[in-house]
Amino acid sequence: MELIFKSIIMGIVEGITEFLPISSTGHLIIVDHYLKLDKPFSDMFEIVIQLGAVLSVIVYFHSRLNPFVHEPEKRKETLELWKKTIAGVIPALLIGGILGKKISEHLFNPLVVSIALIAGGVILIAIESFRKKEKVFTVTEITYGFAIAVGLIQCIAMVPGTSRSAATIIGAMLLGATRGTAAEFSFFLAIPTMFAASAYSLWKHASQMNILETQALAVGFVVSFLVAWAVIAVFMNYIKKHDFKPFGYYRIVLGILVLIFCLK
Repeated sequence: MELIFKSIIMGIVEGITEFLPISSTGHLIIVDHYLKLDKPFSDMFEIVIQLGAVLSVIVYFHSRLNPFVHEPEKRKETLELWKKTIAGVIPALLIGGILGKKISEHLFNPLVVSIALIAGGVILIAIESFRKKEKVFTVTEITYGFAIAVGLIQCIAMVPGTSRSAATIIGAMLLGATRGTAAEFSFFLAIPTMFAASAYSLWKHASQMNILETQALAVGFVVSFLVAWAVIAVFMNYIKKHDFKPFGYYRIVLGILVLIFCLK
């Protein structure tokens, strides 16, 4: 039961942090430092429960993402969005395939997380303080060039603590997207990204899991999905009236606390 309890905690943390620009991976590394899940199970667990959170995007935005609609124009628009999303994921798949193992071996530690949290926080605050003129107001206005550019920026999030959500949101905003559009496209990019990462991780480690670990993974997955579903709704309402500065300040404070912890 101890492992199940730990998986619930991890699922809650993942569900809360996956789509906020504060680094879900960074938080999971920090929490796992105290919960002490056995490796390599913890590495696979942290990746796969992110897919649970990502599935909540499909549910929340089902009307936007469902290509099997009767209206020809709507179907064409949705399929085009999926094509652009997949195009945006290609850089991460290529670079992740080349550097993923080295990054996992050398950068997954609290010190790197703390530095990335602080740097990302400073950038978020700076972006909000010196906004460019907005020119992309909906995800349907996103071009293939825009999608690939954001996908390249997403690769920075391979450094734990950076936050995939923060990287893609910042990238989209730098390219002229509104907060809402940047957040939506960030969510959509997560779908193929995490499907690919989770499929690879499961293929690599599934045969080594025992029954208890399988149950823990299932529980963490479901908890992550449910919590993320609620968080997306709150987050989308939040950014209609507020900016991302509070998340930047949060990252800086958390990063400093983690840095202090690392230096003890």
